[in-house]
Amino acid sequence: MSIESKCPQCGSENIYEDGNLWVCPECAHEWSAHTSTEVIAEDSGPRVFKDANGNILQDGDTVVVIKDLKIKGSSSVVKVGTKVKNIRLQEGGDGHDISCKIDGFGAMNLKSEFVKKA
Repeated sequence: MSIESKCPQCGSENIYEDGNLWVCPECAHEWSAHTSTEVIAEDSGPRVFKDANGNILQDGDTVVVIKDLKIKGSSSVVKVGTKVKNIRLQEGGDGHDISCKIDGFGAMNLKSEFVKKA
C-alpha cells in the first residue's frame, strides 16, 4: 500500500484509498493508486488562459464580453459587446479566472469562456 499525501486536483490532505483508487472527499476526485505524483506534477505546467475563440490571454489584455452576464446579487446585467480593459489573470477554483474593473459596475471576476480578445 503506497502512501499519497495530497489530492492532485485540489491539494487536500484528507484522502483515502478505495481499492485501487485514491479518493478525495472534498472535491470527489478519484485517481489510480499506481499513478505517480511526479508524472502529475510534470503535466501541470503553467496554466494557459484562453478566450472563447481559443486565443491566449495575458495580463493587461483588452477583452469583449460575448454574452449577457447577470451580476450575482443584483438586477444589473453586463451587456454583450462591453469592452473590458487591463484584465488580470488569476487561478480561480470556481472558474472565474479574470479579475477586472468594468465601468459602471466596478471590480468583478469573469470566466474566460465568456470573453473574446479585442
